[in-house]
Amino acid sequence: MTILYFSSTGNCLQVAKRIGGTLLSIPQMVKEKKYNVSDDVIGIIFPIYGFALPKIVNEFITSANLKAEYIFAVGTYGKESGATMLNLSKLAEKRNIKINYSETLLMVDNYLQGFEMKEQIAMLPEKKTEENLNRVVSEIQNRTTKPATATMTKRAMTAAIKVVTKQLMDGKVAQTFIVNGQCTKCGVCAKVCPAKNITVADQVMFADRCEACLGCVHNCPSNAIHLKNEKSAARFRNSEVTLKELIDANCQL
Repeated sequence: MTILYFSSTGNCLQVAKRIGGTLLSIPQMVKEKKYNVSDDVIGIIFPIYGFALPKIVNEFITSANLKAEYIFAVGTYGKESGATMLNLSKLAEKRNIKINYSETLLMVDNYLQGFEMKEQIAMLPEKKTEENLNRVVSEIQNRTTKPATATMTKRAMTAAIKVVTKQLMDGKVAQTFIVNGQCTKCGVCAKVCPAKNITVADQVMFADRCEACLGCVHNCPSNAIHLKNEKSAARFRNSEVTLKELIDANCQL
């Protein structure tokens, strides 16, 4: 089994590790232009951003050649998932990729302008994250078939915020980030960036290729990177994932 994943603060990597198999980072696959994957089972695990695929996941699927008897996809989200999984299936079909099992998983939302991190973590039992993760793992192990669907309401919600999502994905989000005096120029932000969007010299500089994943914000050891109007000074990294694992998964330097 091969799992293709993208993870900025660890949720998707936690899911990938729980399912098992050979784990391949989508940012590294894109960097190396490796789009051909063959195995008996292939999984795709990614976070849902504004009812949409992350740019780098979209880029990978658009060029992917996946060959397997069973292909599954899991999208993690913090509040609403919209019609993302259905749109992923449609995108995959254009590459002759059939997704046999599609599911979403409610986890901690790391979007700081919308959520307070301590509250999000405290809500994990209410979100039944562990219970649902165990179910998803079991269903995949049993090769359950579950095609993606989306209600009319979810489709309408996805369409309604398309403009907002487009702005989120324009690559310039990081240029609004604030780097305060706590910055030690350690370079972790650049190492966890999946888009090679950050350079660290006399100061931290952001280009226009931002994935809006907030990996640099949440993984900064000094808590020196902030968003305007953020609702939380606290930061988040999944407790089952280390900083080294995220650097290995995302570093483009």
